[in-house]
Amino acid sequence: MPKYMYSGNYTREGASGLLQEGGKARKEEAERIMEAMGGSLEAYYWSYGEMDFFMIVDIPESMAVKFSLHIGASGVFNGKLTPLITVDDMENATSTDLPSMRLPGQ
Repeated sequence: MPKYMYSGNYTREGASGLLQEGGKARKEEAERIMEAMGGSLEAYYWSYGEMDFFMIVDIPESMAVKFSLHIGASGVFNGKLTPLITVDDMENATSTDLPSMRLPGQ
C-alpha cells in the first residue's frame, strides 16, 4: 500500500478547535479516519516552524487524493500530501534502463 506524508498548518479556526480538544484527540481522529479509508496511521508528530504537524500514513492512492481534497476544503488547516518512496522502489527505479530516446534539442 502506498505511503504518504501529510503535513499541515492550522488556520485560526483549526487552532481554536485544537486548543479545545487537545493534541491527543487530533491523533486519535487521524487514526480513525485512516482505518476507515482502509489504511493506517504510522506516525503523528507536532512541530513548530514551517508546519504545525506531520503524519505518515499507509492508505490506498485513491483515498489519499480524496482525503487531501476534503481536508483542504474544510478550511481548518492547509495541508500538503507527499508520496513517499521506499529505498527498494528507488533502487529499482535507478537500476532500470529506459528505452533509448531523443530528448528535445538533441
